[in-house]
Amino acid sequence: MNGILNWDVDPVIFWITDSFPLKYYGAFFACGLLLGYAIVRNIYKKENLSLDNLDSLLVYVIVGTILGARLGHCFFYEPSYFLQHPIEILLPIQKVAGVYKFVGYQGLASHGGSIGVLIAMVLYCRKYKVKFLWLLDKMAIGVPVTGAFIRFGNFMNSEIYGKPTNGNWGVVFQRDDMIPRHPTQLYEAFAYLLIFVILYAMYKSEKIRKADGLIFGYFLILLFLARFIIEFFKENQEAFENSMPINMGQILSIPFILIGLGLIVWKSKKNVLI
Repeated sequence: MNGILNWDVDPVIFWITDSFPLKYYGAFFACGLLLGYAIVRNIYKKENLSLDNLDSLLVYVIVGTILGARLGHCFFYEPSYFLQHPIEILLPIQKVAGVYKFVGYQGLASHGGSIGVLIAMVLYCRKYKVKFLWLLDKMAIGVPVTGAFIRFGNFMNSEIYGKPTNGNWGVVFQRDDMIPRHPTQLYEAFAYLLIFVILYAMYKSEKIRKADGLIFGYFLILLFLARFIIEFFKENQEAFENSMPINMGQILSIPFILIGLGLIVWKSKKNVLI
């Protein structure tokens, strides 16, 4: 009797055309974005806030997430390759045997996606005259759910998995090897769902809710601290990380954690209950 799960799910749900597949990752990514949006929309309704321009917010978030995640992967993890193949940065194609083929986006970095969303929020707030930290507090409650669904998509893709468990438990991603591994995609997904519950509980406190930026500060600390810890169980994404004391995901998490701490300290100096 052991706790090993053999995982061999085809990442393609079905083929729309002979060359265009609908994959679980894309489906989970889209569902996650829509669920996150629905959570923010529900918050707006509960506070009797105007829903004008909220649909535009979804567009900003989608563009910021995908563009930031793609650029983040290209320049954080494989800059030398993509500087030589710039057309592959933004187009979901790859040169195979001298011919470009549709392969989907082979590489999206969550830290890049986070930066992309923040930039998109700055542009949105400037255009629609919305307070930046106020909006980030609302967004912070929905984003962990989006992140969880993206990690569920990674699990369905048998990618971004963990190191060997060296025991009689774990998940065997049969499309790669026959070694029981930590299902770090699921670790992250359930951690993000827990963070959503914590932040939503905080949101119910009127005093915390009125301190613009406080919920976002806790969001940054909780989400990126979880990411930092889980990275210890995860296989490195690129070979160059093997010689580093901590990997690229952990290095990129540190600034977000520090910004979160800074926001909380700033709000505490204003006599906010934290």
